[in-house]
Amino acid sequence: MSSTPATAAGPPGPGPGNGRRGAAGRHGWWFRPVPLARIAVFRTIAYLFIPVDVFLTTAWVRAHAAVPTEYYQPLTIAELLPLPTPTSTVVHVVQWALVAAAVAAATGRAPRLLGTAVFLLYFEWMVIAMSYGKVDHDRIAFLVALAVLPTIGRARWRDRRPSEAAGWAMAAVLVTVMLTYFLAAWAKLRFGGWDWATGSTLARAIVRRGTVLSDWTLEVPGLLTAAQWGMLAFELAAPLMLLVWSSRARVGLVLFLLGFHLMVFAGVKIIFLPHCVAILSILPWERLPDLARRLCGTRSEEPVRAVPDGVPAPDGAPSDARA
Repeated sequence: MSSTPATAAGPPGPGPGNGRRGAAGRHGWWFRPVPLARIAVFRTIAYLFIPVDVFLTTAWVRAHAAVPTEYYQPLTIAELLPLPTPTSTVVHVVQWALVAAAVAAATGRAPRLLGTAVFLLYFEWMVIAMSYGKVDHDRIAFLVALAVLPTIGRARWRDRRPSEAAGWAMAAVLVTVMLTYFLAAWAKLRFGGWDWATGSTLARAIVRRGTVLSDWTLEVPGLLTAAQWGMLAFELAAPLMLLVWSSRARVGLVLFLLGFHLMVFAGVKIIFLPHCVAILSILPWERLPDLARRLCGTRSEEPVRAVPDGVPAPDGAPSDARA
């Protein structure tokens, strides 16, 4: 018998074709496998956020049910498909169907069917929201997340099997999160030029929406200008987040991004919650069960070995690491 199968089934060695670099080389950045548990946890978070979004953070969308239909100016995508004019009946049907589908999808059952329904209904909900003259830019990464989650199929919280489909889905969300920042900088430079950084954008925002945590900045010469330069530099450097590989670096990146948005909210009461939910996809959620056991001071009957990203579980690994 040839020794090749035995070598392929054994633990990965130090050669260039094995380990993380070998997997990245074989599958490419877009298809670098990640554990299915990461999808299972993030999918639950994303779907449970939708009722919060519908009833709290964007409750104003359902007010369009009472708006005369002649004020409806559909987005280009709505004209191409085409989508129905949002009458009162359409708005309320989409609202309740979306919430019901999201709650059902959060259970993990029928992930492709229910996930697709959630994406299509939320997409229509956003068309209804943004076809009256106001278009928010904090929804695209969350929409992409809802679009790619149904492509993966079943996944459980303790499922450590590496999946290329899961890797592609998380890479798509990460790229969209990055582009949200980078294209924001491009828009600033496109419409305001480099003078945007020396303008009064932040000063105007604080005058209109400032809090006790930000009002004092109006009295410090040059501080807000420096903050605008820093914001522009951060957004232009956003592609660097695609270089994040390790779990520790991912956690650090998420803490930085969420800290940035919390700081903005504390200063001018603006928060991009759907985008923040999309950011959570970057976290290594497959480590959550182990973390919960450590916090509770309990141990599982059988040790669970984490499968590094991009490395298939070797023969003899615990069942939790393989299925």
